[in-house]
Amino acid sequence: MSTTIHPTAIVDPGAQLGQDVEIGPFCIVGPNVVLKDGVKLLSSVTIDGHTEVGEGTRIYPYSVLGMPPQDFKYKGGPTRLIIGARNLIREHCTMHPGTEVGRGETRIGDDGFFMVGVHIAHDCIVGNHVALANHVAVAGYAVIGDHVISGGHTGVTQFTRIGRHAFLGGMALANADVIPYGFVTRNPAHLEGINLVGLKRRGFARDVIREMRTAYRLLFAEEGTFQERISDVEKLYPDNDPVKEIIAFIRADESKKLCMPHD
Repeated sequence: MSTTIHPTAIVDPGAQLGQDVEIGPFCIVGPNVVLKDGVKLLSSVTIDGHTEVGEGTRIYPYSVLGMPPQDFKYKGGPTRLIIGARNLIREHCTMHPGTEVGRGETRIGDDGFFMVGVHIAHDCIVGNHVALANHVAVAGYAVIGDHVISGGHTGVTQFTRIGRHAFLGGMALANADVIPYGFVTRNPAHLEGINLVGLKRRGFARDVIREMRTAYRLLFAEEGTFQERISDVEKLYPDNDPVKEIIAFIRADESKKLCMPHD
């Protein structure tokens, strides 16, 4: 199958199109856009700026990708939006490139599912296999780890990190970092425990999950200081990779506020 462009679409001659690309009715593709093999724009999709869309990604009507970021500090530089392979981007999604004073690019991983109205702001990093439900809003500089799932109408504030395999309940506001494998709800978000459903679905061993639950209870207990509890958990579970990942996440930037259990 060769690349097809609907007669009503406007594709700048400078755009780079791979094999088997399909551009549907009323789409607009700018001069610095790269669409890799098998990309499909169903209809009324706008892609502009220095934007690259990975192989096999499917984009639904009224999504707008690569338009200038919503940041007063952006001065029109050639910053980038890089979208990985096999993503499903549903209606009315917006994704913005980076800024000159930030990372210079926004990067979306592979195999993501972005439901209706998802917004990914400037300078964000989004991992692989994420699923963001309707109207999730991710503010600038946020980092979303692999396999993160978020319910609808949730918010992630600027510079916030969401660890791998975390789950954000619907309408939660993550205004502090969420540990890997964490399960958060409410506004502002609070830790409710470990994402047990996600761990079981992804095939984590029972003994690993059991140790993670115990480590979580120790880590967020009331005895001692938080730093003492981190050290204790690290010593007790030296061979549990998810526990080590949680500790490494916390220590990677100890100046950052963490989502904590509700008082």
